[in-house]
Amino acid sequence: MPPDPITRCAELILQSNRTVCLTGAGVSTSAGIPDFRGPQGLYVSRLYDPEKVFDIDYFLKDPKPFYEFARDFISLETSIKPTFTHYALAALERAGKLQAVITQNIDGLHEKSGSTKVLDMHGSFLSSHCLKCRKVYDYTSLKAMILRQGIIPHCSCRGVIKPDIVFFGEDVKYYHESLELAQNADLFLVIGTSCAVYPAASLPQFVPGKVAIINNTKVGLNVYNIAVEVESDIDTFFKALMEAVKIKLNI
Repeated sequence: MPPDPITRCAELILQSNRTVCLTGAGVSTSAGIPDFRGPQGLYVSRLYDPEKVFDIDYFLKDPKPFYEFARDFISLETSIKPTFTHYALAALERAGKLQAVITQNIDGLHEKSGSTKVLDMHGSFLSSHCLKCRKVYDYTSLKAMILRQGIIPHCSCRGVIKPDIVFFGEDVKYYHESLELAQNADLFLVIGTSCAVYPAASLPQFVPGKVAIINNTKVGLNVYNIAVEVESDIDTFFKALMEAVKIKLNI
């Protein structure tokens, strides 16, 4: 009888020397951040128009729709904490069992949980810059300006400030670094993503080692080397997994 998915995944992690993970919105939904493409997400609820909110050409013409979304997103920040899975990945890194986190999320929760090697392919709110003079702003400064100035934050030079997230029409960040990590991974964890958004979704096909998929719904990943595929609540799975690998979290 083959081992159960938790035991098998624990064995793979403990045996691996080059584990990398790719994360998506599913690792953050239990923190209170809805999956943009999920049942309550922007693409279904239409509370915001994603074609206006995240399109770079529209932002350059009129940044107001984006900042209406950003104001609400930032207002959640004080109540949003990293999930168990975020802390588990940080603990695996500290234990030398995880090389890097490649993420499609823009919430910065991997960094908040203690992960130090994070490749934010779609950027994040953690830094911003002025489109006119290129002055760089940190998250605290951006948040203060949004709350103080109103909808659209401006630099002292009067240029519009843009968070360093990737809009439609912009190139993703860290793709070549992410590809290199995938090409050298002996274990690649796909966590909380349906692998529907490219180019991040293409990374598993370059992995020479084994692939483990942990998601709350079925993932249609067409690669030959899937060793574990789990359809489960992600935090529940990682609680059992961390007990199996006997690595303590720092929460």
